[in-house]
Amino acid sequence: MQVILLERVAKLGQMGDVVDVKPGYARNFLLPQGKALTASDANVTSFEQQKAQLEAHNLETKKEAEALAERLDGQQFIVIRSASEAGSLYGSVTPRDAAEVATAEGFTVDRRQVVLRGPIKDLGLHTVSMVLHPEVEAEISLNVARSSEEAELQASGKSIQELAAEEEAAAEFEISELFDDIGSAAEDDEELVEPVASDETGSDDEQPA
Repeated sequence: MQVILLERVAKLGQMGDVVDVKPGYARNFLLPQGKALTASDANVTSFEQQKAQLEAHNLETKKEAEALAERLDGQQFIVIRSASEAGSLYGSVTPRDAAEVATAEGFTVDRRQVVLRGPIKDLGLHTVSMVLHPEVEAEISLNVARSSEEAELQASGKSIQELAAEEEAAAEFEISELFDDIGSAAEDDEELVEPVASDETGSDDEQPA
């Protein structure tokens, strides 16, 4: 199926290009999102008449996207989720979640602009791309943690495995300290107990018969 692109589409072409695509891709993505028109003679003629206006609009939206990207790029957002001790999430973090945390911090982002590199199903720091415009992208980081305190530690560069190891070491140290305190207390109790002197047979006042 041939379509004429109304904007740049990654790995497909630039505005004004007539390209061949699968019918399903055109009907389900390109056409409903206004990224392309079927390449009929009428639509090609219509595009040529509106090309200058479309290019001007594209330039304006690109500038807006670049301004947003400058503020958004490199930002880190915290996502609080429940997870197992091993760090596996009970569920996953979705593009909607990424868009919502960014929007909550004052950045206007739509979930359709979020591109995940892979499913986010573990605690930790995850890099996410934001396609703000066909020609403008920004990268953010999602700090997925079970609490704000854990997120702060992860932000400092510690992995969930390191945090778990530190917690285990701290617990072992506390147990060791507890046993040391119990041992010291027992030794102190023994020192406080004085030996009882045994009575000697007879006395100085008694005379032999």
